[in-house]
Amino acid sequence: MTDAPDLFAAPSEAARTARIVLQEGLGSALDALPEAVRQHVRDSGFEGAPGQVVILPQDAGVDALAGGGSGRSPFEAAGAAMALPEGAWRFEGLPEGWDPTVFATAFALGGYQFTRYKQARRAPARLVPPDGADIAEAARVASGAMLTRDLVNTPAGDMLPSHLEAAVRGLAARFKAKVTVIKGDALLKENYPLIHAVGRASADAPRLIELHWGEASHPRLALVGKGVCFDSGGLNIKPGDGMLLMKKDMGGAASVLGVASMIMDARLPVRLHVLIPAVENAISGNAFRPGDILPSRKGLTVEIGNTDAEGRLVLADALTRAIEDDPDLVVDMATLTGAARIALGPELAPLYTDDRSVRDGVIAAGEAADDPVWPMPLWDGYDVQLDSPMADLSNTGGKLAGSVTAALFLRRFAREARAWAHFDIFAWNPSARPGRPAGGELLGGRALWGYLKQRYKV
Repeated sequence: MTDAPDLFAAPSEAARTARIVLQEGLGSALDALPEAVRQHVRDSGFEGAPGQVVILPQDAGVDALAGGGSGRSPFEAAGAAMALPEGAWRFEGLPEGWDPTVFATAFALGGYQFTRYKQARRAPARLVPPDGADIAEAARVASGAMLTRDLVNTPAGDMLPSHLEAAVRGLAARFKAKVTVIKGDALLKENYPLIHAVGRASADAPRLIELHWGEASHPRLALVGKGVCFDSGGLNIKPGDGMLLMKKDMGGAASVLGVASMIMDARLPVRLHVLIPAVENAISGNAFRPGDILPSRKGLTVEIGNTDAEGRLVLADALTRAIEDDPDLVVDMATLTGAARIALGPELAPLYTDDRSVRDGVIAAGEAADDPVWPMPLWDGYDVQLDSPMADLSNTGGKLAGSVTAALFLRRFAREARAWAHFDIFAWNPSARPGRPAGGELLGGRALWGYLKQRYKV
């Protein structure tokens, strides 16, 4: 796990100074510099764009300028972590409206590098926390996001269900949480038939991983993460290019673990229950088939219209289990549908919930953290698309509104929840942006964490 606190320097540490320059304020920023320095900045091509940095001569009064783009978000300056030279850096104030804790978080995330298989190209610059920053919170959030990134970036050969279980056990050991695992054919004995059916074709046995933490007197919070460690599509096999990113199909599991690490580190007053149905959707002689009718833990039968719609199946059993303990709130996160990506692209986290207070709270928290979340409709009119002539419902809902019908499928298994929310996330940055390197990403997770802090008063 990447150690985010190492990205921060002590306030007393000797540090060079940097100044954030917004694009619209470039002229006035240059006017404050000596003429020779102004020419140096012009010659460098510096325009205040996100990720841009220019090192200044010694007589400039400041050591570097860092681009802040439009100034919309502290993330616009997060690229400075890898653009500034190594060492400690102190920023001369922040643009108006920038939250210093969000800036510190963004700066830390801008220094992230995935180093399991390749050496870091350099050490990131280290930030002297700006005035007013809650550095413990910034480190907590950055560490959780980096945990998610590391898990998603790890290829499936090293992140199958057994590896994911090991990652959960490692996190649990850090925070003295309890882990239970139901594995292989024991899933049938314990009544998790959908998880078993999806994962039984893999040499790495399917399992339901549960993490428990917190005091019994606190409100119960259930986080459910889709843990499809690799998705071949099953017998409805994906084309080759469709499998290239399927290591990230456990992005929901990685995301709830990132949020769980924040919850436990902050000692949020909740009784946390994390559930991860971990499977590989593989192909062998005992793979589940199109046309099969499968039982579920809830008792509903499901006709399989497509084996590549497997994530909702494993989530169905896990959601049923979560709700049995009557939690105050149930949240699931899943890389569930390509339709969500077509609708909103890779930067917006689609959120489904019938609870308006949850919806509005998560959206507001996402705006504050620059982790945008977009509300999506649980449109009752499309529920009939899940009807099956042979079973209680089908796992496919037709060719239109695929993200909506997937959410409606999950709602069939979450109706008894006091409050339920579903994130249909991408968990991946297809190209790099400041503070968001290409690769695995905690999409919507920082928004969820911000909401949970408000809901449970921390």
